[in-house]
Amino acid sequence: MTAYADVSFFPRDAKPLTSWRPYWAKRFGSAPYLPMSRAEMERLGWDSCDVVLVTGDAYVDHPSFGMAVIGRVLEAQGFRVGIIAQPDWTSAEPFKALGKPNLFWGVTAGNMDSMINRYTADRKIRSDDAYTPGDVGGKRPDRAAIVYSQRCREAFKDVPIVLGGIEGSLRRIAHYDYWSDKVRRSMVVDAKCDLLLYGNAERALVEVAHRLARREPVENITDVRGTAFVRRSSPEGWFEIDSTNVDEPGPVEARTNPYATTAEQAAAQGQSCSREDAPDSVAAGRRGITAEGQKGSESVVQFMPNPALRRKDGQPPRDRTVIRLPSFEQVKSDPVLYAHANRVLHLETNPGNARALVQAHGEGTTARDVWLNPPPIPLSTAEMDWVFGLPYARNPHPAYLDDKGSYEGPTKIPAWEMIRASINIMRGCFGGCTFCSITEHEGRIIQSRSEESIIQEVEDIRDKVKGFTGTISDLGGPTANMYRLGCKSPEIEAACRKPSCVFPGICQNLHTDHDPLIRIYRRARQLRGIKKILIGSGLRYDLAVQSPEYVRELVQHHVGGYLKIAPEHTEAGPLSKMMKPGIGNYDRFKQMFEKYTEEAGKKQFLIPYFIAAHPGTTDEDMLQLAIWLKKNGFRADQVQAFYPSPMATATAMYHSGRNPLTRVRRQMRDEGEERVDIVRGERRRRLHKAFLRYHDPNNWPLLREALKAMGRADLIGNGKHHLIPTFQPITDGCYQSARRKNSTAAGGTGDAAKRDGSAPRQAPGVASRAKPAAAQPLQRGQLLTQHTGLPPRSTGIGPKGARGTKPQRGR
Repeated sequence: MTAYADVSFFPRDAKPLTSWRPYWAKRFGSAPYLPMSRAEMERLGWDSCDVVLVTGDAYVDHPSFGMAVIGRVLEAQGFRVGIIAQPDWTSAEPFKALGKPNLFWGVTAGNMDSMINRYTADRKIRSDDAYTPGDVGGKRPDRAAIVYSQRCREAFKDVPIVLGGIEGSLRRIAHYDYWSDKVRRSMVVDAKCDLLLYGNAERALVEVAHRLARREPVENITDVRGTAFVRRSSPEGWFEIDSTNVDEPGPVEARTNPYATTAEQAAAQGQSCSREDAPDSVAAGRRGITAEGQKGSESVVQFMPNPALRRKDGQPPRDRTVIRLPSFEQVKSDPVLYAHANRVLHLETNPGNARALVQAHGEGTTARDVWLNPPPIPLSTAEMDWVFGLPYARNPHPAYLDDKGSYEGPTKIPAWEMIRASINIMRGCFGGCTFCSITEHEGRIIQSRSEESIIQEVEDIRDKVKGFTGTISDLGGPTANMYRLGCKSPEIEAACRKPSCVFPGICQNLHTDHDPLIRIYRRARQLRGIKKILIGSGLRYDLAVQSPEYVRELVQHHVGGYLKIAPEHTEAGPLSKMMKPGIGNYDRFKQMFEKYTEEAGKKQFLIPYFIAAHPGTTDEDMLQLAIWLKKNGFRADQVQAFYPSPMATATAMYHSGRNPLTRVRRQMRDEGEERVDIVRGERRRRLHKAFLRYHDPNNWPLLREALKAMGRADLIGNGKHHLIPTFQPITDGCYQSARRKNSTAAGGTGDAAKRDGSAPRQAPGVASRAKPAAAQPLQRGQLLTQHTGLPPRSTGIGPKGARGTKPQRGR
């Protein structure tokens, strides 16, 4: 068995978090909870706060909530930290509740982007909010980070504003805004903050706090990694290069048939290998000259010197080079330049080789540059242990107690309920899925905790969490099985610019040893008082199949009846735009899952997630997915449609119609060659979702019309091989969205459900087996639990008039 040291796989050149000399207020020690009122400050003996954090979430003192982590990290550095949670943003008065901060404001919209939290993928307002007591929606404004920053400035205008969180991370440059359908400026400009910290910001925040405590002006703090700010011009000693020198918006080389001869390849392009046979224009084109004698700009590939090699010749080094992206005004008016800027941004995300970026906003006297320093150096294992070992109360603030002194009543916070018995073992994701924002926020370098730190947290939950039943709901992170995975060579990792380590296949330099994770699973479930450990985080099954022993361990000991995985699609076209593996990986994992389930003598099922309306998905692709679903006996009860989050690569596809995964070009050889099929408009989005819910009678009229238009009327009929029937029952049209409050009634009580045999509800976006052979038939009133996805529990109900189990809320 391979032995692993408790260190990260990334070389360190950053000052450790614990090496800073604590601020003088360290003498006050740790607070039971960070104060939310002047009365709490007085009980702690404080006359003021050094830092006041403003957040759009309720304050839960748990390491899964960003504000709690930031607050406890600053407290451990010796600063007095107060929290203003979900303030009334209609005036500046609530922002004065804790007095004037001595050092700075810390502002965030919360654990979720405020727009994604508030609106569905169809731009409809949500009625609930998992991060608010009582699950009540509307407790934060749209674009909350901007609004909060404005109110902080109104409250105390001379106090620096440091903005962070995922909302700021995803809006650090000019970005496409799905809700207004236009490109918006960088949040640094709109919020008028002094500094924006992007990504996991502990390292940057600690440095900024100590430098401000030494009375260094905030405008002088321009050298901290992972920060963005406004400046008028590039400073002396820096070398500026244009982004087109990094990735020119020019032609994309087509994939070559490896079996074709050179002559055949030339003939396919209308050319000849013989110089004598080549026309003058072609010969000139080979020399980079057009027929008019000028340089060709659309058909010539320019080869640029490698910046890493130029340093030996006295050229600018990477750490003193800044790349100028197209300006806000340019990307706003030109979707091709927007896609190009998005591609360059993603090329410069590796902390080992990324260069600074700059983007102009405004023209003339109002022009200013948004400057982005390279991404932060990831935390080491020791630093991760320190962060997660801070004295978290692991509960919501006492201000959220109900009349009975409990957090379980009308003031329950669903997000806390979901993670109260879960443990985060790592950060980051090298999957690079284009629709996901994890990579843009947490980075591709996996940051893992030590085994001892994780086991200690399991014991803390067992001993300290009130109402703990013996079940750990999750040992995971952004991806359940990337713990301690990384590049085999730190040198290669620091130089790599690939957007994914697992697409189109697993990189040969990536080690996939799951032994450290297997050891944690085995050790944790042997602890006294631990009955069950479930894995609730998303599983990367193409990595899991590389370790059959891990799959056996997972399936036989850590699955609660159903295991959710996300193949997302079955067709190569959309999968290539998502950077997801082919469906063959799913089939291989499914075989292993069923084999080990049978060995354990259990009844367990895979629940695959699929996504509708993703860029690059044609109507034919969705039809093939629907046929696959029916063939394999799956019925998706709720559907997840593509949601264009800011700065994601898939969002750039959605806005521009181009593919930033390759060189973005303006002119195309063929009008459909490189253009990405974008699913726009309510009708077509409804159609794609309808294909996923082919079994819902509400969708049959739309599907019949589409199948006839596609020339696939042969799939309409009443046989088992048909997709939809010819008859049309009376439907109620009740299915609206993937959120529980707006979805089909559980169990399907209407005529449509009875005729269709709709399956009971499960978690959002889940596809449920229509009639699993080994499953027990559901009795009337029985439901699958919404939160855990566990098999139905027996309630002892009769066939008539008895009460069923109440579905739990899930996300």
